[in-house]
Amino acid sequence: MSTEAPVIVFDGVCVLCSRWVDFVLKHDRAGRFRLAAMQGTHGRALLHVHGLSPEDPASLLLVQDGRGHTDTAAIIRILGQLGGPWPAAAAAVRLLPRVCRDPAYRWIARHRYRLFGRRASCLLPDDSQAWRFLD
Repeated sequence: MSTEAPVIVFDGVCVLCSRWVDFVLKHDRAGRFRLAAMQGTHGRALLHVHGLSPEDPASLLLVQDGRGHTDTAAIIRILGQLGGPWPAAAAAVRLLPRVCRDPAYRWIARHRYRLFGRRASCLLPDDSQAWRFLD
């Protein structure tokens, strides 16, 4: 098992993705996850290594124990490692067949800018959370 912290690669200019990062920062009180915007050096490299286009990834990426996880599998893995009610929420989502949940996830991912908006620049962490970001 790897001793490296899991890394969530996200779209730093996507409003929905930035809200997801805010959610993870709020609920990952143990600080187990690191974050990398796909627009940064680390994020681009991880996307490339795990077969996602750094120019237009169709999913967020969770890299944990050397493996890349995308789509709802990544969301479920992240939720399952947070505190509070989130592991139960992950178990509930897991009950839906992946063949149903992943196409819905991908549709939202493809239309994320139109549905939720786009920031002019990448999300910048506040000083108390900056250590969690790789770039």
